[in-house]
Amino acid sequence: MTPTLTDLAVDVLTTADGRGKTAKSLAAAKTWFDSVAAGNPLPIGTASPPDAPSRPDRPELLAPREMPRRRTGNEKGRIALLHAIAHIELNAVDLHWDIIPRFAHIDMPSGYWDDWVKAAAEESKHFNQLCDRLEAMGSHYGALPAHEGMWRAADQTKNDFMGRLAIVPMVLEARGLDVTPGMIEMFTKIGDTETVATLEIIYAEEVGHVAYGSKWFHFLCGRHDKDPKTEFHTLVGTYFDGGLKPPFNDEKRAEAGIPLDFYWPIAVT
Repeated sequence: MTPTLTDLAVDVLTTADGRGKTAKSLAAAKTWFDSVAAGNPLPIGTASPPDAPSRPDRPELLAPREMPRRRTGNEKGRIALLHAIAHIELNAVDLHWDIIPRFAHIDMPSGYWDDWVKAAAEESKHFNQLCDRLEAMGSHYGALPAHEGMWRAADQTKNDFMGRLAIVPMVLEARGLDVTPGMIEMFTKIGDTETVATLEIIYAEEVGHVAYGSKWFHFLCGRHDKDPKTEFHTLVGTYFDGGLKPPFNDEKRAEAGIPLDFYWPIAVT
């Protein structure tokens, strides 16, 4: 029986092992895009996502206040930083697959499905590249504790399509655009060219993921006759505790379709 796109998504979401999850993610993306290229896209389907994705036994997940502080002036601290980024990327794989079955009942243009499958595949590649770097440095994903709150945004917005688009790509992933240049600079200074190359790929591709969120958020605002800026401010106030904090990468945020007046007026300084 030919799988549906939501079948493929749920298969990824219910796979626990990180490398196994990303292997299924990349295979699912190939299946989808092969069907599109053949002129016969898979049906979207109606498979229901799990409440939370399956995850490996390690890393140990801790509350934010319990996470050990990182000092990146030594290799141990830099390993901890890369481990944290790998954890974010694995969560992003699940977030991008989850949005497909979670809101499959909402009629969307074909490009919507293409965008999130592509984003999920790229996040899978990012996770694998970071795991490769960790292993080259004598560690591995799961060796250190990780932040347990990463799925909170998904859970809070599980019934709010526009909220999901506003918070995950336009807030959480946009934050990656703010902080990644500093990480690239740090690894450049110590001559770690392989990590720099990995981070530069992630940086470039995350702009696209934020742009997907902005594009489809604006699309839905148009469909429902809502002002995008006002709606974004309302959703951030509803779902994002603590507020948006500078510094902001204004150039890359603009490139991704997020204007200055979306975030500076609600910034916490």
